[in-house]
Amino acid sequence: MKHWGADSGPRGDPVSRDDRRPRGSGRGPLHGRVAGVVSALLVIGGAVIIGIAVRPHQYAPQPSQAAAGMIGPATVPGHAAAARPASRGPSLPRSEPVAIDIPAIGVHSRLLYLGLNSNGTIQVPPLYAQPSQAAWYKYSVTPGQIGASVIEGHVDTYQGPSVFFRLGALRPGDTVDVMLADGTLAVFRVTGVRQYLKTDFPTKLVYGPADYAALRLVTCGGAFDDSTRSYLSSTIVFASLVSSHSAAAAAAPPASAGHGTRPRGPASHRTYAPFRN
Repeated sequence: MKHWGADSGPRGDPVSRDDRRPRGSGRGPLHGRVAGVVSALLVIGGAVIIGIAVRPHQYAPQPSQAAAGMIGPATVPGHAAAARPASRGPSLPRSEPVAIDIPAIGVHSRLLYLGLNSNGTIQVPPLYAQPSQAAWYKYSVTPGQIGASVIEGHVDTYQGPSVFFRLGALRPGDTVDVMLADGTLAVFRVTGVRQYLKTDFPTKLVYGPADYAALRLVTCGGAFDDSTRSYLSSTIVFASLVSSHSAAAAAAPPASAGHGTRPRGPASHRTYAPFRN
């Protein structure tokens, strides 16, 4: 079994404080290298993220072709691309994320802060943590800033389904709420859900620059390879900021009970303990 963690993968030179993007295969400049790295991405720091353990007894939902949608920003009233081609859409000042909620699939998780291993691969959340938690890649922009903010999570662990087990069930139009340290709730709208072989992982799309407030959610998906004890693909959710409001307003009880969004899947993942690495 593969145990992905801070010491996984071949050793390499320490990462410079000025080079905080995932390292590539060593061929060509950094921007072009990432594509041959597959075993070295977040996604692959743990084979993207996560499929390790044993052959799963429960199979995570996989994104459908109808959910592929688009990768660019969602249309936001007042920021329509046709009317304002120069507009980058809404954005927020820098503030670290503390929690993520995905109502459609019943996810609520405090966020870990993870960076890079000494060999340049992206760290992944602990496999044995209970309850399981999602993690923000701390060298990406904070959610709501212009650029791509990346949040990763395991699809399953040795104990069974994990925090992003149902990520592939999301569809364009679903929302992702990210609580920020300054008390702001950033609301993102899913624009596309896609699956990529790890051998063809879209590094630039996930970690590269974006001219709007983008959010990328990443986990494992596709077939499970018994020989490597890992998944062969990655499930990636593309989303963009559509609104924000104070957390106090978001915490207000609904006007009537029984009419909230019902998760598409099993019981919610709720986690609270903070963790930094």
